[in-house]
Amino acid sequence: MHPDPSSAVAKAPGSVQGRGDPAGVAREPPLTSLSHGGGCGCKIAPGVLGDLLRGVPRMPVPEPLLVGIETSDDAAVYRLNATQALVATTDFFMPIVDDPYDFGRIAASNALSDVYAMGGRPIMALALVGMPIQVLSTGTIGRVLEGGASVCQRIGVPVAGGHTIDSVEAIYGLVVLGLVHPEKLKRNCDAREGDLLVLGKPLGVGVLSAALRKGELGPEGYARMLETTTRLNTPGLQFAEIPEVHALTDVTGFGLAGHALELARGASCTIEIDWRAVPLLPGAQELAARGFVTGASGRNWAGYGSQVALADAMSTVDRALLTDPQTSGGLLVSCAPPEVDRVLSVFRKEGFADAAVIGKVLGKAQVPEAVKLIVHA
Repeated sequence: MHPDPSSAVAKAPGSVQGRGDPAGVAREPPLTSLSHGGGCGCKIAPGVLGDLLRGVPRMPVPEPLLVGIETSDDAAVYRLNATQALVATTDFFMPIVDDPYDFGRIAASNALSDVYAMGGRPIMALALVGMPIQVLSTGTIGRVLEGGASVCQRIGVPVAGGHTIDSVEAIYGLVVLGLVHPEKLKRNCDAREGDLLVLGKPLGVGVLSAALRKGELGPEGYARMLETTTRLNTPGLQFAEIPEVHALTDVTGFGLAGHALELARGASCTIEIDWRAVPLLPGAQELAARGFVTGASGRNWAGYGSQVALADAMSTVDRALLTDPQTSGGLLVSCAPPEVDRVLSVFRKEGFADAAVIGKVLGKAQVPEAVKLIVHA
């Protein structure tokens, strides 16, 4: 189930032409030039999003709705019967890479991740497509769809339909439906005091994507970025079977700090991260030091930085990586200490060699305002 990044190595990053593209496609503008942001870096800043949601009227919550918008979880969950609950999510964004096939694969992997982050199994998908049809050929647009469909096909998930519009910026993603046993559902708000935190993938996707946009990411860096963003978070299915995995989420547009804060807020606890233990993509730290960071990283910090206590030894580069938006990022697992070896074993068997214990849950906060994320250098 591991994607083959060989196509990325065979061509220069930034080229539009991908595998099987029709002649002439390479003369089209690069996909990333048609959007003001890419991948999960397109997300509305957390502070602005909070303001928007505060204005949305609260509706009565039906009893079968097990997960709604209250905890900013990865997907909505609706109980169908005693043994089945429907997991529903949608995720789409603008191009993070120029190869249309690769863009489709990354976007599909990212959307499927939200179901795995609930402990669910994806069963069906719908495509969401917005493309500038006067600028991009049908061949290029078709390659985006083919890329997304290839990921779904690999795990037996049909793309059963969707919706398309003529858009100024290129947009692609999926609605994904899945199933989970109601008693095995994993939420982001159930971390417990004493839990250890395990991160499944290394950070740095946003930094690498920023370098790619500037033409400063070589073939090896592109291959690494493609490999991590198209690796499906399938361990979530096995974590659903472990009762002592208390909370689960995936790290995406708000960065590690933002999604760790969601765990902390959900459980009214304080979370501590050991920055030295956090895995990073090769080259990410060096590229960040050269200034290749996304605007989303700064917006993330502006949105939640007041809730984060950073060690004095942490540099601005460290902070940029802590808040770096991850596209199709790794699972963040909160589990009881006796189960940490089992969690790491699941990750290793599924090919997540960089998975690591990165922190712990310190305890319950007395009031919501006191909830903090503490990061040690």
